[in-house]
Amino acid sequence: MRFDDNEPVFKRSKWGTNRYEYNPRNPVGFALIVVAIGFAVVMLLLMHNHAGPFAPDTSWSPAPDMSRSAPPAEDPPGPTPSESVYSPGP
Repeated sequence: MRFDDNEPVFKRSKWGTNRYEYNPRNPVGFALIVVAIGFAVVMLLLMHNHAGPFAPDTSWSPAPDMSRSAPPAEDPPGPTPSESVYSPGP
């Protein structure tokens, strides 16, 4: 592959949009392509192995159980289980 320093680093996309893409004929553009692909591969491997910034956080601990120090729950108002909701009619 021949590099040409007179080529621009970015060139317009041929897809008819106003986007730019790296130019592989420029040495800087080619280096940017290689670095971007390498970065993507490393990030995918780290995600797959759950390593680096994707490692699970082991310093987290669950909240302490506060149910023992909570006040006792009050019974809701209403008939007790021994009382009947319906009273027998005359």
